[in-house]
Amino acid sequence: MTNRILQQIGALGIVPVIEIEDAKQAVDLAAALKEGGLPVMEITLRTEAGLAAISAIAEAFPDFLLGAGSLLTPAQVTEVAARGAKFGVSPGHSQLLLDAAAQAQLPFIPGAVTPSEVISALEAGCTTVKFFPAEAFGGTRTIKSLAAPFATAGIKIMPTGGVTLSNLKDYLAIPEVLAVGGSWIATREQIRNSNFAQISYAAREAVSLVSSLSKNR
Repeated sequence: MTNRILQQIGALGIVPVIEIEDAKQAVDLAAALKEGGLPVMEITLRTEAGLAAISAIAEAFPDFLLGAGSLLTPAQVTEVAARGAKFGVSPGHSQLLLDAAAQAQLPFIPGAVTPSEVISALEAGCTTVKFFPAEAFGGTRTIKSLAAPFATAGIKIMPTGGVTLSNLKDYLAIPEVLAVGGSWIATREQIRNSNFAQISYAAREAVSLVSSLSKNR
């Protein structure tokens, strides 16, 4: 299941990173992303509405590629899996988090920004890591340098933090980048104001750019 989920994420190329304040808006948000051709999102647990939003979307759209982010504790990993999340993401990782994800059979993308952290993730069986905050840690230049020693290990990277439409192509041009995580597609303010038409437009714009980049490879 893990490989299938990661393949789906890689095919889309972008994972909207969501901070939602009102779970009642979750289904409309998912519908807006689907309409824009991007049936995927990572709902972070940075707000109290995160868990309820995951439940609502999982029930309304069982096929939605729904992830849970900002996972910091084993209890959170267990909870999001029970609520219907199809994958989990963390800004870092620990053995306790990795064990909880394995126990819950939740495909897990741990955070890693140093060679030692990448090795730790690989030893735990994780072939995809989150690089966060991407721009603050040197962006594409650091990712290229970080990926080089792991050329034969099959590592894939999902940079998040500071990725926008303007630098999206630079990240996706790196072979080791599976997909990018970005908050620009559905901002906290847009969701708060129910600007779902704007969100659908941003999703279509991003999908179009990814499509054009894929054709040029």
